[in-house]
Amino acid sequence: MVPRLGIQLQHRPTQDIPILLDSAKTGELRFERARWSLVPSWSKELKLKFATHNAKAEGILEKTTWRKPVQSHRAIIPAHGFFEWTGERGSKQPWFIHHPEGQLLGFAGLYSWWVDRTAAEDDPNRWKLTATILTSDAVETLEGIHDRNPVILPQHMWLHWMDPSIVGTQELVDEAVRAGVAEASTLTFDEVAPFRVSDNGPQLLEPLSH
Repeated sequence: MVPRLGIQLQHRPTQDIPILLDSAKTGELRFERARWSLVPSWSKELKLKFATHNAKAEGILEKTTWRKPVQSHRAIIPAHGFFEWTGERGSKQPWFIHHPEGQLLGFAGLYSWWVDRTAAEDDPNRWKLTATILTSDAVETLEGIHDRNPVILPQHMWLHWMDPSIVGTQELVDEAVRAGVAEASTLTFDEVAPFRVSDNGPQLLEPLSH
């Protein structure tokens, strides 16, 4: 993923990413930094045995990990693109997928506050904000690159998606997926030069010339 905010151009699961949320307590929109891998509040450990950086939209409320966040802790993860890879291990080709005019994308996301119960109550690191990105079946134009893509919401749906006064249901998620299909279908994709997971910089986004 390539967030719009901050100087880091490439983010990996468990790193901090920017998210936009609507606070039920203050009624205000605010940007926060969250650990990209959601940890439910009931978990005893920050590091889970299964991956939670992405959440499949299909039947999402059937999973206890996602149920509460869907109901009341929904967020937008802003980015101006994301990476996917094709090919076999050792010769994978990265692709940068983005809006053709460079417009900001808003991924439908979920968040959860996790508390480290072993830390002192006055420890500023006791509470950790964590987040995930919803995914759905890839749209036809992206199927050749990956079988899934992020659920991308048009800007006019951001407030609706984040509204904490709306109890999230599968119908709300399905509505987001339908809107996301139209958004994802408009994206363009460029082959870019292979890079290491530790690399960052504008060169990661430069299309390969053929």
